[in-house]
Amino acid sequence: MTSRVLAVAAFVLLPLVASAGDFRVTLLGSGENYPQTDRLGPSILIEAGDQTLVFDAGRGALQRFYESGASFTDVDGIFFTHLHSDHVIGFPGLWLGGWHFEGRETPVPVFGPAGTREMVEHIKAAFSFDIGIRIEDDRAPPEGVGVNVTEIDEDFVWRSGDVVVRAIDVDHRPIEPAFGYRIEYGGFSVVLSGDTRYSEILIEAAKGTDLLVHEVADASAKYLESNPGFRRVMAHHTSAKDVGRVFAQTQPRLAVYAHMVLRDLTFEDLIQVTRETYDGPLVIGEDLMTFDIGDNIGIVVRRSSL
Repeated sequence: MTSRVLAVAAFVLLPLVASAGDFRVTLLGSGENYPQTDRLGPSILIEAGDQTLVFDAGRGALQRFYESGASFTDVDGIFFTHLHSDHVIGFPGLWLGGWHFEGRETPVPVFGPAGTREMVEHIKAAFSFDIGIRIEDDRAPPEGVGVNVTEIDEDFVWRSGDVVVRAIDVDHRPIEPAFGYRIEYGGFSVVLSGDTRYSEILIEAAKGTDLLVHEVADASAKYLESNPGFRRVMAHHTSAKDVGRVFAQTQPRLAVYAHMVLRDLTFEDLIQVTRETYDGPLVIGEDLMTFDIGDNIGIVVRRSSL
């Protein structure tokens, strides 16, 4: 409960008047690969104007997507940051469930790094029996199970009406390429870090953004002493102190932690370490936390995982 107080206390420095919902960000999953039950895998829903976009689909993406109240028939694109299993393992459920349960009638556009097309083709082959039965026996619309894959690079820009999505070439080596994303609509912007080390490219792309959602991986000295292998995990991600440096240099109207990989650290610890390098508005994200982006930033907390 203390973590919730700390997180929200930082947030109320901002006006808490929600916008009309024209630019809304929902953290579908704020957790990691470890099988937490209160925090599911990384996935973010963005509704901007008439566009419904999903970024990553970690474990439980289908469940959280429907809890959010969104409709899969409205999804205009699924964007992968990279192909680590914790960011894509929920895709088959979201894709097939959305098609079968809602009767989606058009292929879903999917965007991701090199290898995305091969991954999707193998998933389709793995579920070919189920797909055939759903079409033949359940009369599911055959066009709706289609997936149109576009493999992207660091110059990728997607536009639909007034909504713009730009890829950010982040550093998650040895996973290459890996991307963050900048989403722009109505004069406002949201930046999603994806998985990354401290990244100057991300900092440049995120300067002055309204909402910056960033990953973090960190552990106590005691934990690292007894589990030195975790240093390899941390080496591919950004520590709390370094995320604070990112926040300090980008100065978002609101900084949010999601996809938190923590060992022997509480959320209070996470905030305390971040405050060594950043003193601006900060929120510990949780599943189904929603942000309305406009002249004011509104927040809705729908679960109690903190």
